[in-house]
Order: sequence, then structure tokens, then C-alpha cells
Amino acid sequence: MKKSIIERLATIQKELKAPKNQMNKFGNYKYRSCEDIMEAVKPLLNGLVLNLTDEVKEAAGYMYVEATAMITDGDKMQAVKAQAGIDPNRKGMDIAQSFGSSSSYARKYALNGLFLIDDTKDADTTNTHDKKAAPKKKKLTEARFKDAIKALQDGKVEKDAITSKFELNTAQAKALELC
Repeated sequence: MKKSIIERLATIQKELKAPKNQMNKFGNYKYRSCEDIMEAVKPLLNGLVLNLTDEVKEAAGYMYVEATAMITDGDKMQAVKAQAGIDPNRKGMDIAQSFGSSSSYARKYALNGLFLIDDTKDADTTNTHDKKAAPKKKKLTEARFKDAIKALQDGKVEKDAITSKFELNTAQAKALELC
């Protein structure tokens, strides 16, 4: 008996292993890219077709990319959408790079939703069970801060990664807000 699209998707979700093979040297953490997910899922499709699309939209004066990850067996389909804001004035990027960065980000999170990929850390591995205080944030030198801004503009790090790991002075915090 032929399995439904939902049953086949559930099998992929169960079997998919998309490790975080990329390394963000500035933030010292591993991550996975849209391409990593695509490479890991292709062998599991078994006749299903996966398609990614983007659409640029605007809401309340803000531009964003809405990506759709859709899987089909030719008859039925399942789709998930994700959005990412676009900053056409992002320092260090031309407009094409800004749109491309937002597209990649939205596509990655649409795939995460479709295949139930959790991008957060496992709570059990990060829970200290109140045995020690939270680690103290490091202060950023101006040179390291410039590297952080460049990594942010290149889409290699998110603002949250910077603010959660580093103590920023007032000027750095204001500069980060403008990115």
C-alpha cells in the first residue's frame, strides 16, 4: 500500500541528520546552512520532490523575504513558510547581497519547519541545574567589535549571538542597533 505524503514526510523527519558542520569563528559556535540541510535530505526523498521559492513582500513599510519549502509526491503536497527581514542599507553589503542573505535565512528556517529541525541547543546539555552562575560576558575590543559587525553584515552571525556572548559599551550597543 502506498504511503501518504504525511507518512513519507514523517519518515524523513525521523531519519534526517543535518549536523551543524559550519563554524562561526567569531562567535565560536557551529551552525548548519540551507545547503547543508538540502544535501542531507536529498538521499531521503525517495521520489518526492522538494522545492524552495522566495517572494519579496512588504508590511508596514518593512521589506522581507517569505520563503516556502514544499514537498510533493505529484498528487499531494505539504509546505511551510518562513520570513526574514531585508535591510537594503546594511553596511558592508550591496543590495543583492542583502536580499540574498535574507533569502538564505528564510529558506533555512522554512526547511527547519518542514523537516522539524530544531536550531536551539538541547536544554539538558545547557542546564547547569543551578550548580554554577551564568558565565560572565566578555568585553569586546574595537577591533573585535568591527569583526562582529562584519560577520553580522555577511550573515554569518546574528545580533543575539553577539549580545548574549559579549558585554557591549554604549557606543557599541548603539552601533549594533543600527545594523
